[in-house]
Amino acid sequence: MQVNPGAAEVPHRQIADLIRERIRRGEWAPGERLPAIPALAEMYGVAKQTAQRTVDQLRVEGLLITKPGSGTFVRGTRRRLNRLARGRYGGHRGYHADLAARYRQQLTEVGRAPAVPEVADAFGVTDGTELIVRRHLVRTEDSPVEVGASWFRVADAAGTSLERAEPFGRPTYQEAEEVTGRRYVWARDVLSARQPSRQEAQLLRIRPDTPVLHLLHVAYDADRRPIEVAQATWPGPVTTLTEEYRVPAPMPDPDPDPGLVLG
Repeated sequence: MQVNPGAAEVPHRQIADLIRERIRRGEWAPGERLPAIPALAEMYGVAKQTAQRTVDQLRVEGLLITKPGSGTFVRGTRRRLNRLARGRYGGHRGYHADLAARYRQQLTEVGRAPAVPEVADAFGVTDGTELIVRRHLVRTEDSPVEVGASWFRVADAAGTSLERAEPFGRPTYQEAEEVTGRRYVWARDVLSARQPSRQEAQLLRIRPDTPVLHLLHVAYDADRRPIEVAQATWPGPVTTLTEEYRVPAPMPDPDPDPGLVLG
């Protein structure tokens, strides 16, 4: 199987198209190891550098994952992004059993830290204001899929379980409601795409040029005062956002004849 040197598309992108198609057809199944770079180069009649560029591109797209010392594999499945307000709180205000079964959340840091700009803006405080932060890492069996943090005002959470480096065994918002005496009533989500920070790239095990999806989630009480500001960051190529919702029926036109003035 050779590339076409006379084609407008450069060779490594031609090979990437061929590999994508083989993955779609199931010739290379999720979890299956691809041939090594020299074998790929020979398979497609190109230099090793071209085969390496192909693998690098497909890794950025999220189709492949490289495990040091083991090789390059077809990634399993894309992660469905399900942490916007409706997905996070759900109809029963609790953990989703299927999510708990597929993902493991590890608490990585709890303490006081200066507020980063987007968190400070959400709380309405100046940059660098001391807040309480709980940072976490979410993993599947084979790779990290999310880095995140929940921020609280010191006045609301000082000396409570929110400031202790211990998991709750229930959603953070349920713990926050109990210790603060304030109920989550409103929520606002801002989703954006950007390049990862160096720390995010290291934690998520992605290349520095791999785009990420970043969510800023602000939860308010009945008086529209923020209780929690949460951040979550996912590798963009392996994360999809899917939402289902009803479309309202059209309202009847009260004046079907625009030339008729109703008195």
